[in-house]
Amino acid sequence: MTVVFSDIQAAQARIAGQVDRTPVRHSRRLSQLTGAEVWVKYDNLHFTGSFKERGALNRLLSLTPDERRRGVVAASAGNHAQALAYHGGRLGIPVTIVMPEGTPFTKIDGTRSHGATVVIEGADFTGSTAEAHRLRDEKGYVFISAFDDEGIVTGQGVCAIEFLEDAPDLDALIIPIGGGGLIAGCAIAAKAMKPGIEIYGVEAAMYPSFTAKRRGETPKCGGATIAEGIAIKAVGDIPFALADPLVDDVMVCDEPDFEKAVAFFATLEKTVAEGAGAGGLAALLRYPERFRGRKVGIVLCGGNIDARMLAVVLNREMVRERRLIVYRILSDDRPGILSAMAAVIGDVGGNIIDVVHNRLALDVPAKGAEFDIMVETRDSAHADEIGQALRDKGYALRMG
Repeated sequence: MTVVFSDIQAAQARIAGQVDRTPVRHSRRLSQLTGAEVWVKYDNLHFTGSFKERGALNRLLSLTPDERRRGVVAASAGNHAQALAYHGGRLGIPVTIVMPEGTPFTKIDGTRSHGATVVIEGADFTGSTAEAHRLRDEKGYVFISAFDDEGIVTGQGVCAIEFLEDAPDLDALIIPIGGGGLIAGCAIAAKAMKPGIEIYGVEAAMYPSFTAKRRGETPKCGGATIAEGIAIKAVGDIPFALADPLVDDVMVCDEPDFEKAVAFFATLEKTVAEGAGAGGLAALLRYPERFRGRKVGIVLCGGNIDARMLAVVLNREMVRERRLIVYRILSDDRPGILSAMAAVIGDVGGNIIDVVHNRLALDVPAKGAEFDIMVETRDSAHADEIGQALRDKGYALRMG
């Protein structure tokens, strides 16, 4: 079991012209924010929205004529499914994807739209994988893992070749880790092209499978994370064996880190990132002292985020920055009181978004009411200014 740089170079030639070469850009805004010199590779701009296309296509192109006729099967709830379905459809290879119960309809429809057969089976990725293996044995399909496959790892490594061809002066690459296919391929390619470059992985705190395996521990994984693309309970054996000697360190990030990174990509870079896709920036924001003054490359490896979830993340970031804040005011319940409060807020430039009355709270006087007034502000200082203006007018703030 091995993947070497010449394999990845061959994969680059094999898939050339069939997969977009995504842009690499220096980000002045992210550089100013973090103190590092930051380059971003926009793999969210692939046709199916993620880095998975290189590995999927490379693996499909390695099939024998008999294997192409029989077709392939995979377990995936997201990006691997769509990449395999799209390129399988292009090449005339039958693709069957097993997705877990509860997979969002948008992902199911997206996969079907590329011509794949979708089977819903299993409570989670493990259950779907078992069903995919059963179909492989029953139907004669070729099983293609999303990450635990040498052909997949080889294809994913093309990402690093492109990155270093476009930004050869990088000191470090930061790459999210789920099953490990991307970081394994990229580490092999990057270290071959530039032996002194450092490779950093990023894992979600709820799913630290690579970190645990490095320590010889059983990973404790579980929970709902916005970085579902890297929410893998067990890193692949093949990518782990290839990446472990080459990865300099793995950083663990919490949910607010991923949310902030998604929001910053949208507001600063004007691009859409899914939670896992924003992992590189999440780590850079969480551990800026490790990269200050260095030339750092981050792979924005996917942009397939549900529109509703993106809206939630952007609003939550506004709350963190106190640009969206709720003032809870205890006051008399009398005619005109709400308009008076609104006048105070409006006079200092606050924009009222929502108002909720609570007359039934037992810690509120019977003739009083509790008002939750949601206000859009310019920044934290402006939020304090509005709160002080309300206090100066005699309103009792319970929080602000």
